[in-house]
Amino acid sequence: MSEVHRETGTGWPQPAEPGRPSGPAGEPDPRPDAPDPDELSPLAPEGEPPVEREDVPAPAEEPGAVGSPPGSETRAPGSRRLTSAGAMIAVLLALLGFTLVVQLKTTSTDPTLAATREEDLVRISSDLDARERRLRQDIEALEDSQRQLRSGEQGRQAALEEATRRADELGILAGTLPAVGPGLEVEFRGPEKATSSIRILDAVQELRGAGAEAMQIRGADGTAVRIIASTYFVDGSDGDLVVDGRRLSGPYTVLVIGDPATMRTALNIPGGVVSTVRGAGGNVTTEDREVVEVSQLHAPIKLDHARPVS
Repeated sequence: MSEVHRETGTGWPQPAEPGRPSGPAGEPDPRPDAPDPDELSPLAPEGEPPVEREDVPAPAEEPGAVGSPPGSETRAPGSRRLTSAGAMIAVLLALLGFTLVVQLKTTSTDPTLAATREEDLVRISSDLDARERRLRQDIEALEDSQRQLRSGEQGRQAALEEATRRADELGILAGTLPAVGPGLEVEFRGPEKATSSIRILDAVQELRGAGAEAMQIRGADGTAVRIIASTYFVDGSDGDLVVDGRRLSGPYTVLVIGDPATMRTALNIPGGVVSTVRGAGGNVTTEDREVVEVSQLHAPIKLDHARPVS
């Protein structure tokens, strides 16, 4: 028996354990039948419970250290935080730009028209169309008069008729002639603040802008005054209204000749006469009339220095 047999005590040499293939540090065993490194070693004593491993974060390895996977890069701490901050700044800048654009568009638009209702815009458009039609009719009438005046035989008669028509128009505008035609009857009721001279003057200006051709105002006692270009309105001492030197008491009624729909629309525009009077505690009522008689006359103005040129 050799020395090797005596050392083992079995008479046979003890076989050597198969060597485990070595590889780069940190890499798993490439063999397909290699045991899982997380399993217990077969040499662990029986009866002892397996020891659970705690997940301990591995320390950051220096670039180029042994065991690092090839091509791996070390990420600098705080890089994710910087990326989130940059995204937040970009979002805030985008919101700021959007707010500036909206504010610019809002300030560039007309706030009065933006707050006007759709039906009011339709009425305003209809009013403008009606004015355009009246102006076109006036242009056609003037062109017809020009053609008649230039014609040979009818020139003198046409000139006389044209002069008469112009005299009548000027008499109505000056208040020296009565007038009749379709129009409105507008009544103002309320406290002194709602029916002050400023409110009545605003109503007269709105009606003139809407094409009113003749107007007169009447008080509660029936006293009436013809309204012309030189008519003035003053608040009286007792809450009455003084028109061209004549005192009127409320409620006040204005008779006006013109297109009823156009004048009613002008009075009811948002922020106009009706809205202002109602805001002061008063009320304005309008009634369409097929025939309105403006019979009150204004005394002709006596001219001291001017005379017509023949």
